[in-house]
Amino acid sequence: MIKLVATDIDGTILKDNGEYSEGVKNCIADMQKKGIKVVIVTGRMYAGAKQVAEKLNLKDAIVSYQGGLIKENCLTNKTLYETCIPKEDAKLVLDWAKQNNIHINLYINDILYVENDNETIQKYAKRQNLEYKVCNFNDLELDNINKILAINYNDADIVTSWVKECQQKFPHLYIIKSTPYFCEFSTKKATKACAVKFLKGYYNINDNEVLAIGDQDNDIELLKAGGISIAMGNGTEELKKYADFITDTVENDGFVKAMEKFVLCSK
Repeated sequence: MIKLVATDIDGTILKDNGEYSEGVKNCIADMQKKGIKVVIVTGRMYAGAKQVAEKLNLKDAIVSYQGGLIKENCLTNKTLYETCIPKEDAKLVLDWAKQNNIHINLYINDILYVENDNETIQKYAKRQNLEYKVCNFNDLELDNINKILAINYNDADIVTSWVKECQQKFPHLYIIKSTPYFCEFSTKKATKACAVKFLKGYYNINDNEVLAIGDQDNDIELLKAGGISIAMGNGTEELKKYADFITDTVENDGFVKAMEKFVLCSK
């Protein structure tokens, strides 16, 4: 019996337009009525993940920054777990980005900072309904860094090259391509697998009582942590290699179909 559903957000429960279907909302409500914990596990900052949790009336933990920050729920905002990028490592990544003229989102204490108010941050912030601050990164203390995000909306291949380069250059950091256009930097303890492992202990849930579902390469760690691992039909080919089951696409309510098959089958 599944007791915990660990789900990605974008491309899994949210469609390309950033909206969710009534089917998704009703499905989540049905699971929560049965006492099943539904936890969103996302690369988004907590401020953005919380908005989604509130709209879907989620009552359980929220994992943000891939696993770098876990909150009890969107009501208490109590921090259960947090790991941050050391200042020295952050400086190295920021120097690399500046040398290569790469746009960076810098997250400190769940506040989003950028150095230039350009089309990239405007598009990003509009999509997730977020506020941001523009400043020179040299003026910041660089303490309590949740995540660093490099973005290029024009060339996914360049982003892939960033990931490969930086995994070699900064082997002590966790570096992953979370969407075709995002290269994310965090600590080795800020993975979706780490987050699910923490929550299994927190909720006293066994491995085989967890279902994990996602769509991007950063969800590989998530699927590895699930007793049942599901890839969305719109997921990457690499992710699908780690799935027990491949469901339909997000546009066709693949999340709902998977939950009906594996979680709500006795309803």
